[in-house]
Amino acid sequence: MLKHIVLFKFKETSKKEEIETIISSFLNLKNKISTLVAIEWGENISPENFHQGFTHCFTLLFDSMEALLAYQIDTHHIAFQKVLLPHMEKVFVVDYLLEQ
Repeated sequence: MLKHIVLFKFKETSKKEEIETIISSFLNLKNKISTLVAIEWGENISPENFHQGFTHCFTLLFDSMEALLAYQIDTHHIAFQKVLLPHMEKVFVVDYLLEQ
């Protein structure tokens, strides 16, 4: 299994409703892309001040690197990116294989 961690820093000009639409669209990818096994998310609540402006964290689970690569070129993922990009200031991604 492979975990794909994505953190977003949204532009200050993005409204709460726009961010909520982005989150909903991202979570809905689970219903549209078969290689995406699971997705969970949360908003940063850490009392440590190391977030560097990243406010939202998403954890996606895939069966393999090949499944992640298929997800990345899926038309639904590409359409989601078009919704996200006008609001994204920065993104941070980490991928790792779960140790067995």
